[in-house]
Amino acid sequence: MTNIVVPELGESVVEARVAKWLKKAGDRVAAGDALVELETEKIDLEVSADRAGVLQSIAHQEGADVKVGEVLAVLDESAGGEVAAGTPVPAAPEAPAAPSPVAPDRTGPHPPAPVLEDVRATPTARNVARAHDVQIESVPASGPRVTKQDVLRAAAPPAARRDGSVVSGAASPAAPTVAAGSRTETRERMTKRRATIARRLVEAQRTAAMLTTFNEVDMTAVMTLRARRKEAFQKAHGVGLGIASFFVKASIGALKAFPAINAEIQGDEVVYKHYYDIGMAVGAEGGLVVPVLRDADRMSFKDIELAIRDFAARAGNGTLTLDDLKGGTFTITNGGVFGSLMSTPILNPPQVGILGLHKIAERPTVVDGQVVVRPMMYVALSYDHRLVDGREAVQFLVRIKDFVEDPALMLVEG
Repeated sequence: MTNIVVPELGESVVEARVAKWLKKAGDRVAAGDALVELETEKIDLEVSADRAGVLQSIAHQEGADVKVGEVLAVLDESAGGEVAAGTPVPAAPEAPAAPSPVAPDRTGPHPPAPVLEDVRATPTARNVARAHDVQIESVPASGPRVTKQDVLRAAAPPAARRDGSVVSGAASPAAPTVAAGSRTETRERMTKRRATIARRLVEAQRTAAMLTTFNEVDMTAVMTLRARRKEAFQKAHGVGLGIASFFVKASIGALKAFPAINAEIQGDEVVYKHYYDIGMAVGAEGGLVVPVLRDADRMSFKDIELAIRDFAARAGNGTLTLDDLKGGTFTITNGGVFGSLMSTPILNPPQVGILGLHKIAERPTVVDGQVVVRPMMYVALSYDHRLVDGREAVQFLVRIKDFVEDPALMLVEG
């Protein structure tokens, strides 16, 4: 007998929730088969069998909260490998679970290995496709791989998606059919990620002396540079030249000038970080995630743009890893992509600074005594006043403004 346990979940993550069992007690499994999907505060992951056998029992049902090292199920490996025809399996009746989207092999009672395995899709997506009788080859991927959400979107009837919403599967209750004008309510349990986001945001406001300072940046120089170089940049590197890379570079320059904003408080000590791991906040379907650009000071504009594009794609299809989200010394969040004109970002503990970017809008501004129309952006720095003084915070934001309004300054100052 082998215990299937909750694996190590990464830095500071000690608990998960059983989201969905992909096998049931009595099922025969092969080595590498995904058994259960776990939901953590950062990502969803699958736990697989490391050997063949029969899933003898399940210790925690869907919806249960479990801790690292806790037993999820018991696998009887003595029943693994090739099993002689007619060998009883301790499962419910031998009827096939769900119709396969692959036509059966008429020469025998068991279909060949499904073509699904050759498709670039997550194991959970393949299981959901089988359960919903969806041909996964026809499912459009929202990123590099077809995900569970992609399959559920394809499986949902048109009426369920008429308003642009997405049917999220068994975990969410189906919308009730009610008469027009009826007053209805539905109740859902918070996902592990949303509950953690809620807890951490309240915690950040309770434990840090958080203030926000604002400034505005004239984006003319960056917009002009992008317009002049975007075609050559795209052709050379296969990715567009966005504004995020400019702000990453500007932030690193400002952090070098004001090292306290790249530090953290541990007890009665201040830990100054002499490296620059910049978190890039990304809005994913299950809630905000913050993948990290490691050693961002060593990255080129191309490296940053490629990494950000990769983060966005994998946040959308649920393939970010815990390593992607671990650590970070400073965070950048861009509400401007959703149309936000101004906001006060909340700290990402234990970091003491977060930069908020906003919508670029043409506004009248005074230049050399003349009123002109320029592409302007409001920027915000939220900071922990326990460590960062207001003077430092204001000067930090002015430093970013200087770098962005004159990008050549970033080259001059390294």
